[in-house]
Amino acid sequence: MNETIVCVVGNVATPPVYRELPTGPSARFRLAATARYWDREKNVWTDGHTNFFTVWANRQLAVNVTASVEVGQPVVVQGRLKVRTELREGQQQWASADIDAVAVGHDLTRGTAVFHRAAKPEPPSTATRPEPNWETPRPAAAPDVQDGEPAQPSTHTVLVT
Repeated sequence: MNETIVCVVGNVATPPVYRELPTGPSARFRLAATARYWDREKNVWTDGHTNFFTVWANRQLAVNVTASVEVGQPVVVQGRLKVRTELREGQQQWASADIDAVAVGHDLTRGTAVFHRAAKPEPPSTATRPEPNWETPRPAAAPDVQDGEPAQPSTHTVLVT
């Protein structure tokens, strides 16, 4: 409900790590976002502070990120920001900024990309079971009935003298 949604533009800093979990596929990579500003004294663009985020992708996004993203590529990531803090070794405070990604794509202001639609996964095949025999069994043949048909009257005539 009150989540912080962010859109971060930066470069992929680590290769995506893919894992199959009981809840489905998951992938993570580090994203470096460096602020740039115009230095009026030097008359050039200058790099400022770099923020690092751990980007988490799940389900089909994890599969697509693993297949599409490489270290150094410029990307745009949109998702929920989660900042965690904890004590390490009992005294040093450590903070981590994670993004639970909703969308990840290449930054097309710095290059081109070719899009390939992901194939829908096929449902798992179930073992084929033989079709049940739904036919009603034939009743037992009566003496005057053969193969389900009534016996024809005899065409032979017997002469008695």
